[in-house]
Amino acid sequence: MYTLSVSVDVNPDGATPLLTQAQVWRGLVMKAENAVLFVPSMKSCEVLERHAGGLLREVVNGPHRFREEITFTPEVQVLFERVGTVENAGWITNVISESEHGLLLTFTFSVNLPGVEPGTPAERQRGEEMRDSYVGAVKATLARVRQLVTEGTLSP
Repeated sequence: MYTLSVSVDVNPDGATPLLTQAQVWRGLVMKAENAVLFVPSMKSCEVLERHAGGLLREVVNGPHRFREEITFTPEVQVLFERVGTVENAGWITNVISESEHGLLLTFTFSVNLPGVEPGTPAERQRGEEMRDSYVGAVKATLARVRQLVTEGTLSP
């Protein structure tokens, strides 16, 4: 499995409105329920089951279809675990935390890269190529949360 972790400032210089941890959290829950609104490459997202502490969803992201078991750790972390697949197995976390620079959203993914031998330079290269896409999804999520706050859909 290829693993990468990236932290993004939630409120970089010039960002308006400034987001609170509660707003980012509500945005992450909304993203888990309907990722199409947050991730440009997401083609569909259907919640199959809801349960205490999470949900099961099926998504189509680019050419890939898979199911994810999502576990919520309120106002701190959303864990996405791919289930029922070996080829696209893996997990993703979104963690909200405070730092000396302010609020951070840390995105970590650990996924199988089909067609690439684990632990090879080819795996590293392919993983790094995916990095921009995943970081872009985190930034798109924060931009969408900002838009929802501005529109009044998420309270300040």
